[in-house]
Amino acid sequence: MFAPNSLAARAKTMLGRILVVDDLAPNRELIREALDDLGCEISEAPTASDALERLRHREIDLVITDVRMPGMSGVELLRQLHREYPEVVVVLMSAYASISDAVEAMQSGAHHYLSLPLDIDALRSVVERALTNARAGSGPGEQRPGFEKVLGHSRELLAVLDRATRAAKCSSTVLIQGETGTGKELLARGIHALSARSAKPLVTINCGAIPNELLESELFGHLKGAFTGAFADRRGQVEAANGGTLFMDEIGEMQPQLQVKLLRLLQDGEIQKLGSVCTTKVDVRVIAATHRDLAAMVHTGKFREDLFYRINVIPLKLPPLRERRDDIPELLRFFFGHCCAKHGRQDLKLTDEVVDRFRAYRWPGNIRELENVVERIVVLAGPGELHVPDLPEFLQPEPNPVEAIQLNLPQNGICFGGLEKEVLLQALQQCNWNQSMAARYLGMTRKTLVYRIQKYDLLKFARLRATPDSTHVM
Repeated sequence: MFAPNSLAARAKTMLGRILVVDDLAPNRELIREALDDLGCEISEAPTASDALERLRHREIDLVITDVRMPGMSGVELLRQLHREYPEVVVVLMSAYASISDAVEAMQSGAHHYLSLPLDIDALRSVVERALTNARAGSGPGEQRPGFEKVLGHSRELLAVLDRATRAAKCSSTVLIQGETGTGKELLARGIHALSARSAKPLVTINCGAIPNELLESELFGHLKGAFTGAFADRRGQVEAANGGTLFMDEIGEMQPQLQVKLLRLLQDGEIQKLGSVCTTKVDVRVIAATHRDLAAMVHTGKFREDLFYRINVIPLKLPPLRERRDDIPELLRFFFGHCCAKHGRQDLKLTDEVVDRFRAYRWPGNIRELENVVERIVVLAGPGELHVPDLPEFLQPEPNPVEAIQLNLPQNGICFGGLEKEVLLQALQQCNWNQSMAARYLGMTRKTLVYRIQKYDLLKFARLRATPDSTHVM
């Protein structure tokens, strides 16, 4: 039995108020049990109409709703909540047949969707993060109109999305920089969706995927007879984007002679088709993206300086996944749920050890690599829980650094009574007696290393090394 002060403390630390909407009572009970220890106040509604009635009489922070229900659907409920209660976070639940509908519905303001049958760990993670961020006041990170498909809530990512939201309100040129696979196109699509040009086309062209001799025609179009094979007039992608947005991916791959024509577009708002002596006026907003360092390319003469300044009006830099590790569990669970539904692998279940391994890896290919690895695991894994041995070799844990040193100790003529002393000395020597570096190398804290250095009086070997005849000391 709780004492009165315990009840008060519990109420004070309540994470949030949740409303579960599902016509199936067992589903509502499952969710209630799964979230019971998060410190949430949970209520239930069997229909969307009942949910709206409850919202009129009590404060709710988060709604978890099934998509397919009798009467008003979960998607319709989402849209009404977004209009009448925009502060309420909405999580959709969807069976395999309606996943695409649920993803599209996220554009109407959903925070997340979960595939059925529910992954309890994913449910808890989504709910806890959503309510924690909502309580902390990170509203843009939760509702994020336009950026619903940009997964993650790390501080680094939210800072970029905040700048992108502000950039969307103007027509200035945007340059998105980031490593391959960080989501540059998703960010560009979000900026277009939030802009005054959203009713007009968003046209995408990858400058690195089209041979240079064809890129000019692809961008600006051509007249009949302009070159061999030009049997008819052709409109380019710039004209196709007229009134809207042109997203130029991998702009760093564009050759200098074509950069001049792009500069003309940005300066004067006009293009000249191949084979034409006239110019055509166009109204497009350009969003450029690259994984290259354009400033360095300017210094080497590979990218025009005047064009760089024209496209770098509003710079946005997407952090690599290794710099936003807090987002990895959410990304993993999202892609895992999607791939399980896609391949009919509802028999699989993530474990904490697998999540930890994903979080520890550096992901040089970023989100795209993570998504592909998840799909590979889902397709190839046996039934049941996933464990570390089920992961690809590169995700397997490396040997303990101390053990690695123990296996490869050189004969340096110095003898101690115990192996630990040799390991410590070897690490210090390899790190040139930099204690912080040696501690990282050994996988221990600097404080622990300093204690062991004092314990074995190892600093005398650093001092001996500094003397002229230290090589002769045994």
